[in-house]
Amino acid sequence: MDTVKYYEINEDAARRAKELNSFSEYKPGSAAAEYKTMVDRAAEVAEKQKARVDPVYHEKIDRLLDTYSRRLAQNMNNEYAIDARVPSVLICGPANFPTRKKEKQNAARDRNMQEWREIQGILDKIRGVGTGGISADDPDAVGKLKTKLENLEESQETMKLVNSYFREKGTLDGCPFLTAEQIEALKADMAANWHYGKAPYLPWQLSNNGAEIRRVKQRIEELERKAEAVYVGWEFDGGYVEPNKTDNRLRIFFDEKPDEATRSELKSSGFKWSPKAGAWQRQLTANAFHAADRLACIQPLTGEKPTELQRKHGGG
Repeated sequence: MDTVKYYEINEDAARRAKELNSFSEYKPGSAAAEYKTMVDRAAEVAEKQKARVDPVYHEKIDRLLDTYSRRLAQNMNNEYAIDARVPSVLICGPANFPTRKKEKQNAARDRNMQEWREIQGILDKIRGVGTGGISADDPDAVGKLKTKLENLEESQETMKLVNSYFREKGTLDGCPFLTAEQIEALKADMAANWHYGKAPYLPWQLSNNGAEIRRVKQRIEELERKAEAVYVGWEFDGGYVEPNKTDNRLRIFFDEKPDEATRSELKSSGFKWSPKAGAWQRQLTANAFHAADRLACIQPLTGEKPTELQRKHGGG
């Protein structure tokens, strides 16, 4: 994000809140400055994450940062408004103190604080963008998985070579398979309490990485088989079902809006209404067809089960 968008902070409300709850004077612009500092820190988190992940994720990171900036401004403005509802007892004195109003104010403060915690959680979402699993909905899922596999296999080979070097030399110094920074970081790991044994990379690290390699290979094979599969749709009494490989969805189109009982049945089977597609849909998987088998309202006019149709045409 080239420029960070800052939202308006109500300085007048911040000043009133300060005057009603503190003997010290309000410093003009301090509320806006505090807000800007927090947003700037969030922007640093966003930029660091963008440097770590594929550029395809940058737009999502920018959107999360803007959401953080907007919601933080709203939350801070709400805080000032809440604090100004009832003055501190130290300011107005105990005589005729509005106890009931103060209780409501404290409850509002608690709710606003809970929202503030949720807003701070957006920073964790930013840190997690691009580091989770690769969705089958991603049109380049296979390509990304193959890149991940290459990195995992390279890491596995590097770990083996480093361990072999250490066994031979008895030190990591001069190891040609690591940078100077990596050597120092690995030395620190070996000195840590959790690091048992003499090898730089422990058996469980090699084992876990090997298991991930096998898992990614299996995922690639599954997606490639799925890309080659031929799925077929069918007509039912009152509509039709259409597999859409481009959007990776199994879609149900009704001639008329289904009744409440049918909608409930669809939802319980994992189908969701998509206004954009004008259909009930779920991810295009074998489980989607098994779910369709159980839905009496969409059974094929041919009398076959949806899964039987797929097997007949090589899609199941």
